[in-house]
This record gives sequence, C-alpha cells and structure tokens, in this order.
Amino acid sequence: MRVRQWVLAGLFGMVASAAAAQTPAVAPFEPKVGQPGKDVVWVPTPQELVDRMLELANATPADFLIDLGSGDGRTVITAARRGLRAHGIEYNPDMVALAQRRAREAGVSDRATFEQADLFTRIDELRKADVITMFLLSSINLRLRPALLELEPGTRIVSNTFRMADWEPDQESRVEGACASWCEALLWIVPAKVEGTWQLGDETLALAQAFQRVSGTLGTREVTGGRLDGRTITFTVEGTTYTGTVDGDTMTGATWTATKRP
Repeated sequence: MRVRQWVLAGLFGMVASAAAAQTPAVAPFEPKVGQPGKDVVWVPTPQELVDRMLELANATPADFLIDLGSGDGRTVITAARRGLRAHGIEYNPDMVALAQRRAREAGVSDRATFEQADLFTRIDELRKADVITMFLLSSINLRLRPALLELEPGTRIVSNTFRMADWEPDQESRVEGACASWCEALLWIVPAKVEGTWQLGDETLALAQAFQRVSGTLGTREVTGGRLDGRTITFTVEGTTYTGTVDGDTMTGATWTATKRP
C-alpha cells in the first residue's frame, strides 16, 4: 500500500513539475514610449532635463516635491537622491509599481513615494508642496492653473516644455547637446495677491495684477515695472523703486509700508 502511495505521489510531483515548466515566466513590466495613458501618452523626460528642472526650481533638501504624472518615477527618484522628500502621482498602476521598484533599487524609497490616482482628485495635496513638477499637455496645465494660482505664494512650478497660456514663465532654460526633444524647462513662481487699493503713507496705491505683473497708480503717478516674485513685490514710481514683502494685507519695504483697504 505504501509503495502505491509513493508511486502516486511521485507521478503527481512529475505532472506538477511539468506543468510548472510549461508555464511561461511573467516578464517585469517595462513601459514603452508612446504608450497610451489617461490624458497623455507616456514619453519620459530626458534625465538632463530632469536635472535642469530641479536646478531651475532651486530645489533643496528642505523642500517637498510633488510630480504630477510621475511615470517611471525618474523625477521623484532624482529629487530624492538630492535629499528632497518627493511624491509622485500617477494614474497607471503598472507605472506606480515600476517607480516603487526603481526607488527601492536606488535606495531612496524612504524619501521617494508614489500613489496611483487621477491627479485631478489630488488637487488638495498640492498645498503641501514647495516644488511641483509636471510633463503634461498645455490643455491640462490650463485645467490645473486655477488651483496652482491658489497655492502658497512662492511655490515653484516647473514644466517640461508645455506652457500655461498667458501666464508666462518667470524663467526658461533649454538643455542643448545630448537632449534631442522635450528639452525646455519652464519655471513659474506662484505670486502673492496684491490687486486692490492700498494705503501707502498719505497716498493711495491702486494696483491691478495679471499673474506676476503689476500696474497701477500711486496717487496720480503711474506705477511701472511692477512685478511679483512670490511674496516679493517690486515697482517703480517716477524713478523711485519700491521693493517689499507681501504678507496678506500688508506690504513692507525697508522704508515704507502699505496696508490694504477693505
């Protein structure tokens, strides 16, 4: 009886082994350039441009970075290698798993995290970021623009190539040489909100604002060259340049202060 059991067990083992041998191994997922995505096809940002985007944003280890449409994770992983905490939002679950694997292989999974989500469902998360990176179509950038403009003044947004219509970049930088396509980094710095009427000394400062550009009058004199760099405002009135910091309803310079009227 025992001999029969051993024979049967051996036969079952041989059958199982043969079946296993016939089952093809599943190859790890590898993305293909141009593969379709939810809103855009996947094309990786060249590594040279990833580096330039982080440099243009002046990203430091003190910053938290969010990458929108993080793909294979290269921007998040590069940021983590530079000491930043970085988080990627990606719709394709296979890409998320790939990015997580590559972060582990790079030894930065403690600082580089990823989640599978539609980026438009994670808009509130953007408030946590100091730096936002993206390689999306201009039409998607425009859908994001209202939310981006509501972020903390000084938040840095860097896009690979695609713009945001009449919100012009604060800086542009192009990678030459090895980069063959998608080689332009565009930086926007979220401006403080200053449009309205202010009291500056004994005079009325009336300001109009179009993104980072500012115009208006101080009393009856024209304000020229007005510009915002995050919370820093600079404008000129008849040869005198005013530079100050915007903090809600107050602007403060070295020798002047303005308070916003209700």
